[in-house]
Amino acid sequence: MDIEKKKLLVLLSVLAIAVIIGTIVLAASSAEDDESDNGCVQMFGKRMLGEVNRWRMRIRERGSQFIEVSDEFKENVIEIAEGDEDVQDLLNDGYNITNVRPIIKVVVEGDGSVEARAVEAIIWLEKDEASHGVAWVDLDEASVAKIVILTRTVVKP
Repeated sequence: MDIEKKKLLVLLSVLAIAVIIGTIVLAASSAEDDESDNGCVQMFGKRMLGEVNRWRMRIRERGSQFIEVSDEFKENVIEIAEGDEDVQDLLNDGYNITNVRPIIKVVVEGDGSVEARAVEAIIWLEKDEASHGVAWVDLDEASVAKIVILTRTVVKP
């Protein structure tokens, strides 16, 4: 019985050392990633998350390639957006609508039938290389639900 206890003690010691070494390696790799405040990055490191983000982008890009948006849909969404005072101010300020993409809700019913319809749309706005905006249009309410404007300032020394 003493031999079994010794084997168990050695096995637990090796396991504890492996956990400590793994923790040190993860801490060292996350120390290189100081610019991140994401716990996921601290746990997995930039390399793995970079790969995950590349796959996400591929899925998004390829997913939107398969959805053909009619001119009628685009015109309807743009008409709703242009009716919004804030969007109108942006357009008057020099922003241009560069893209319209639907947000599609897909519902699978109990009998297996599938219903898909556009519930919202996203409008991309651009003013110049440094000013971009996105407007979410609620198609059921025929109104703009949210606008986000991003402005990048580049300072050259």
